[in-house]
Amino acid sequence: MTEQVDTGRRHFLTVATIATGAVGAAFVAVPFLASWKPSARAKAMGAPVEVDISKLEPGAMLKVEWRGKAVFVVHRTPQLLALLEGMGPKLRDPDSNESDQPEFARNEARALKPEYLVLVGVCTHLGCAPLDKFTPRDATVAADWEGGFFCPCHGSKFDISGRVFKDVPAPTNLPVPPYRFVGDTRILIGAEAENA
Repeated sequence: MTEQVDTGRRHFLTVATIATGAVGAAFVAVPFLASWKPSARAKAMGAPVEVDISKLEPGAMLKVEWRGKAVFVVHRTPQLLALLEGMGPKLRDPDSNESDQPEFARNEARALKPEYLVLVGVCTHLGCAPLDKFTPRDATVAADWEGGFFCPCHGSKFDISGRVFKDVPAPTNLPVPPYRFVGDTRILIGAEAENA
């Protein structure tokens, strides 16, 4: 006796097996391929950050995060800007020749607009966060303190433009990130300046 082969059933089983395998392969491939795509957090780490400075009072500082680092935005008053005069001899790199900043920041104010300072708030010595100590003769820093930034970890001092003083552990000025103004009240940190 010869048995008859049910070709319809065999065809159905073959198609069902292939379909099940394809679905299984898709379930494995989708997460694998998705892992190659950068996460939203990873994209944001390199993306420019827009900062609203409309409510930033004169003499105040705003802290934002860009690329996982603190960035300080300081609205300097005329009195704070006056502290820059005559600081050159006390500073290690007064002209910012050895420091990390865009070309437009190679000036005394280290800024596009002198009244707004934008700095990466990470000490160039060992990466601590400097404190804003804008008041001259602040007893927590020194009796002859002229105002600026003070790193509490190892005592590095920076003027109100983030330039490092001589004879402190920090080797260079605080970095200035690339940035540009978007109108009068917004700064885009991480974007090259168009009007530099």
